[in-house]
Amino acid sequence: MKKKGGHKTWNDDLYTRLAKQKGYPARSVFKLEEIQKKFSIIKTNDSILDIGSAPGSWTLYASQIIKKSGKIVGIDINPPDKAISIGSPYQFIRGNIFDDDSFDKMIKSGPYSLILSDAAPSTTGDSLVDTARSYDLAIRILAIAGESLQKNGNLVIKIFQGGDSADILSRMKKLFASVKAYKPSATRKKSIETYYIGFNYGNP
Repeated sequence: MKKKGGHKTWNDDLYTRLAKQKGYPARSVFKLEEIQKKFSIIKTNDSILDIGSAPGSWTLYASQIIKKSGKIVGIDINPPDKAISIGSPYQFIRGNIFDDDSFDKMIKSGPYSLILSDAAPSTTGDSLVDTARSYDLAIRILAIAGESLQKNGNLVIKIFQGGDSADILSRMKKLFASVKAYKPSATRKKSIETYYIGFNYGNP
């Protein structure tokens, strides 16, 4: 690990080391693992859309649960890590979810019983700008869910707390039977991110 001034760099932590040991390209896998253990959000035969899927940790983790009885569609502006091997039926869409072409491809590859999103906007360090970008991203993901999520389907979405994040929670409560806010312990302590989990789409 590279070190600066005798101190560990940001990625030299327990979860990063564990991810590498277990063959995952990013520490974010442990956030999904915690969500799964608490809520059992991923089912064996799920058809999953993984938004912001690169480098592929969430896709890889989910594929190990659904195996070959379900399918996963991943979308990101960057490709997944070449080292990962997805064991489930898998399709990758390289594109931006705000582009109409990418939107159409996602919809055509559905419908989905579960949408996962660990996507985050490019950050500036300005909390007002960053939370506004996170809000816009979440609104787009809800629009995608509205076009492609099956009735009784579930959604996991990352959001930066503050700004209009409460509005996202309110919107989800109108779409899902129940909504939970959850911050996994694998999230860095200084992070303003949390996850909203919607259960049973179409039954508000």
